[in-house]
Formats: sequence, C-alpha cells, structure tokens
Amino acid sequence: MSEADVFAALANPTRREVLRLLRERGEQPVQRLATHFDMRRPSLSEHLRVLKDAGLVTERPVGRQRLYALRPEPLREVADWLTPYERFWRAKLAELRDVLDGMPDD
Repeated sequence: MSEADVFAALANPTRREVLRLLRERGEQPVQRLATHFDMRRPSLSEHLRVLKDAGLVTERPVGRQRLYALRPEPLREVADWLTPYERFWRAKLAELRDVLDGMPDD
C-alpha cells in the first residue's frame, strides 16, 4: 500500500460513499452495501477491492459472505498530509476577509 494508492482510491466518489457507509453503519456485507448503489455487484466488488488494496477497508469471510469494515489509519495519514495545506488556505482566506472588511460599503 502506498500513499498514491490511498489518494487514487479516494478520488472516486463511489469509493468515498462506501467509506462513509462503513464509517456510519459499521461492518457490512457486500450485499447490503450494494443496495445503496445503482450498479451491478461485480462493479461494487471492484471498488471494494481497490479500497482493500489501498488498506482503507478490511475483508472478513463469514460463511459465504464477505464482511467489509473501515480501516481508518490511512485516512489519518491523508489528514496529516493535508494539514499544512489547510493552514495555508485558512491564512489566505483570513487575508481575503481582512481586505474585504476594509473596503468601503457602497
């Protein structure tokens, strides 16, 4: 798993939605996850494989089912990587606010 794999996995809105569902509802079988998407199950399984390969989900077999759960650790690494950019943009927006607050009202 590399940082690039995590970013590539997060680039897709379907995969982000899968992560949201797992975060909010906990471990889920692929059948239950599939009810939230307008796609065939093999397509969803491919998205789950990408998430698993990126280390963002775990897969646990239970009988004939496969249960998926969120693995949040790689997301902490992404958040840590984004922190300096967040600080940068907050500072820029604060500067813009100061400029706008200093403009005369018409």
